[in-house]
Amino acid sequence: MPHSTHPTNPQQRHSHPSGPSGLSHLPPVVSDLVLLGDLTGRYAAGSYSRIASDGRAVVLRGERQGAAEHGHRITAAIACHVARIGGTFDQLTQLLLHPDHEGGRHARSIALRSGESRALHYIRRVWSRASEAVSTSRTLGSRHEAHEVLAALRDRIETTPWRGERGRTALRVLRAHLNFAEIAGGPLHHASERQTAEEAGISRTTLRAVYENVLKPQGWLRRLRVGHSREGSTWYLNVLPSRFRTTQYPPDPALEEWTTPETATTADIDSTVLARLMGHDAFAHHGLGSAALMIISALHQRPHQTVTELVGSSSVSRATTYRTLRRLAEHGLAHHTGETWALAPRALEGLGSSLPAPVPGLDAVLAQGWDAVAERHDTRGLAAQRKALHAAQRTAYREALDRLAEHRSKAVVIVRDGHQVLIPAPRPDEIPPAWHTSDGRVLDPATGRAAPDWRVATDGHLILITPTDQRSYDELAAAHTEALREWNSAA
Repeated sequence: MPHSTHPTNPQQRHSHPSGPSGLSHLPPVVSDLVLLGDLTGRYAAGSYSRIASDGRAVVLRGERQGAAEHGHRITAAIACHVARIGGTFDQLTQLLLHPDHEGGRHARSIALRSGESRALHYIRRVWSRASEAVSTSRTLGSRHEAHEVLAALRDRIETTPWRGERGRTALRVLRAHLNFAEIAGGPLHHASERQTAEEAGISRTTLRAVYENVLKPQGWLRRLRVGHSREGSTWYLNVLPSRFRTTQYPPDPALEEWTTPETATTADIDSTVLARLMGHDAFAHHGLGSAALMIISALHQRPHQTVTELVGSSSVSRATTYRTLRRLAEHGLAHHTGETWALAPRALEGLGSSLPAPVPGLDAVLAQGWDAVAERHDTRGLAAQRKALHAAQRTAYREALDRLAEHRSKAVVIVRDGHQVLIPAPRPDEIPPAWHTSDGRVLDPATGRAAPDWRVATDGHLILITPTDQRSYDELAAAHTEALREWNSAA
């Protein structure tokens, strides 16, 4: 842990006066964070690694950079708690700059290294972001309230019309994230792309297209932090998404996404049934597809619907509804009595465990399970292949992380006297001893003269000094850490 610990005796935790520090108005958990710091490592995850410049690989941060990122997360958490109870910027400053508060170590280190004015500027920037985040969010005081929020979100999802193939695929992805949120106990949850693709029964390419074209532009889903290393991305489900479509991609008439008079403005499906079935091979793109998922979910929610009613409740066009009902009837999943359609008895418990009455005029062939349906559509095994591919990708990715952790680099092999000699490549941030003098000046290898714009630090790293930038090594390191933090926030 980068921060030192203090005695954890409960009688000693709140021994500081409540006057200027303002700890009396904070919850006990927040007071412990201010007084003792992050003893449990809750805010340390991901602080000591970052995404490389190629956007794929993960590299380890230095101990100092990792500690700075860790301290920044603690500072942001304290600022959010102070903003949530109606505190002010001055109160936050007093909490962070108090010499006995371990939670303000990062802000005090900035003040010690770069001056009090820079520390106050940093605290003000953190305070403005925390105030904006608190004003645009809702506080969940208990797990019961979190489940109420998720239940309201599920109702909104089930009554929103998801038109076209792209909309129905977006529903599968959104329902997968709702499953993860229900397991996590709140809208904030963690999930990787591979995990979500397996849960929704789609490919990663389709998943990314749905993220960028539907869910994120419409405000259903927010990615708070890009996942890297062995951690998934951090997501947040919005309870009240945007009413207007803000994406630059217009509705596609070929995907039946245009609003038509035959489709209603609200839907009525059972998303729980959809969540259970969407990952199976039978509902892959070339199988029964997402339209069958919508029809089955709508019929399970309200049996005995006419085609006109199904078009409105499932948000599926009339032609696709007729075609999907015919395919479901061929598999023994649905049957009609007069003009109304309903699911076969116990159709969702094994597809044939209870035989429905024969449908007049339709040669129905009952399936004996979901695998049989997938086999008839040549989609059986797609989920297993997708999981095997993702497992292989995870293995390769972890091996790459292990190599990075060991600082492996390419080396040159030469043959001398019949023996192979391994010459490791020099690190890019270090220079050979012959290229610099004892007083820190850097020698130009071509001319042998000292380069006026370069210096060498005590740890062997190069420092570029220009007439417009005369900062010290500590100031340059602090600026570099701040730039990395801003880049990670933008990513």
